[in-house]
Amino acid sequence: MENQKSAEEIEEEKLDRKLNRRNFLSFATFAAVGAAAVGGWKWLYHADIEPRKITGFTREPLRDVLNKNETLFRKFFSHDHLVKTYPKSEAVKNVRINSLIGLEKEGFDADTWELNVQKSKDQILKLRLDDLKKLPKTEIVFDFKCVEGWDQIQHWGGVKFADFMAHYQLHNQAKMEYVGMKTPNSKYYIGMDMESALHPQTILAYEMNGRPLTIEHGAPLRLIVPVKYGIKNLKRIGTISFSNERPPDFWARLGYDYYSGL
Repeated sequence: MENQKSAEEIEEEKLDRKLNRRNFLSFATFAAVGAAAVGGWKWLYHADIEPRKITGFTREPLRDVLNKNETLFRKFFSHDHLVKTYPKSEAVKNVRINSLIGLEKEGFDADTWELNVQKSKDQILKLRLDDLKKLPKTEIVFDFKCVEGWDQIQHWGGVKFADFMAHYQLHNQAKMEYVGMKTPNSKYYIGMDMESALHPQTILAYEMNGRPLTIEHGAPLRLIVPVKYGIKNLKRIGTISFSNERPPDFWARLGYDYYSGL
């Protein structure tokens, strides 16, 4: 007569069956997810590349996702959301130089520089640096972030973009969707949503660490917009324009996110 299994042995067998079934389901799920991921990657890799217009040089499905993200971010954007600031003592003394696109020294004279504000198709407001220095000065020390992965606590000074717009009575322009900026030689240019431009921490900077900007850091005037990655912080501003359509953007045409918000 065969020995009967004890209650403990029966429970152990039941437990083993449960564990085996659970392991099988886990493996099957992992395999299915992995196959879907590989299939999705192949689909994306072989998707059409968008034509180079305002944006370009990336896969069309990815650009659709980036555009939808921008719509979502702008919907919930708030001027009450401020980036963290720091005491001046924490700012780096040697501010990193990351790009010199549009900053060619040949043919540029800081003494004759002027800012061209395109109020309308036929009306341009021309300003010198002394005009901007007459406006209330704002300083900010924050963690400047680059899309390449590095960051630095930096100290900048200048005039709030919102104050600039108000002082020169650019009220109608402020109602538009976008701001466009470019260097005097038009070799570097950015487009930005008006909400970010009018953010209370966005400034037109003419000082770094309490001193005038160097040529490499965008002298005589550059954009500092803490709610964006560094690629939107245009150096050596030559022209400012306004529109209800996306202005051209240097890096967005090369496949980067147009919004580039933090």
